[in-house]
Amino acid sequence: MNHEEVRALFDRQLRRDARADGRGTRVERDGNVVRQVGADHDWNGILWSDLDQNTEDAAIRAQIRYFATLGREFEWKAYAHDRPGDLERRLTSAGFTPEPQEAVMVAPVRDLPTDAALPEGVHLRPVTDPAGVDLMADVHEQAFGTSSAHLRQRLLAQLAQNSETISMVVAMAGDLPVCAARMELNPGTDFAGLWGGGTVAAWRGRGIYRALVAHRARTAADLGYRYLQVDATDQSRPILQRLGFTVLSTTTPYIYAPHREA
Repeated sequence: MNHEEVRALFDRQLRRDARADGRGTRVERDGNVVRQVGADHDWNGILWSDLDQNTEDAAIRAQIRYFATLGREFEWKAYAHDRPGDLERRLTSAGFTPEPQEAVMVAPVRDLPTDAALPEGVHLRPVTDPAGVDLMADVHEQAFGTSSAHLRQRLLAQLAQNSETISMVVAMAGDLPVCAARMELNPGTDFAGLWGGGTVAAWRGRGIYRALVAHRARTAADLGYRYLQVDATDQSRPILQRLGFTVLSTTTPYIYAPHREA
């Protein structure tokens, strides 16, 4: 895999030429900034920018003003390879709060294992209804220790609007949800994205996370996608590397809440 070529393809297809991720959202282009805008529970933020030292401060202020008029908290998704090199410093100076850095990892689908080997007594349940979304939300809160209220709303909306752009699954130990993950499909691109993979603490280290990656790789292969992409935490990065994923870049979410505006 040529990293430079794949990274350029990723930037073009999923960032610069991005499509809205649901019927309730829209992608807008404001000069050299591409943003997604939706309801409060949707993902609102900056997908791509091509700025320089003479334009970045004005562009940052313009996006703050825009989202403030909507009353929306938003995220500027900054990548290590974005220009200019001091973008992240200027976002911090403008009042954004950085969240933990993640590794942008990609693997050719054809090179990934697709055999979902689960521990005895664990089975996969496809998520196709609100009850399944509730199970996913429950796993999210246990695995990550954060509220799943907005995530639940967003997943319910995606499920109702277009089930062909998202694939969700929960690993069940009997009636107990122990791991959950989703794959967001990007029609017309070469990439499917892995999101939300989390295992409750008592069930970690048993290969369930790896099995859910394999399950989604098989689905992506059946649908004709060339690459799987994931923004990996420090916890999942070693597992993904052993499966064949490589790091293209790093990304840091910078969050701006309306009340921070001066």
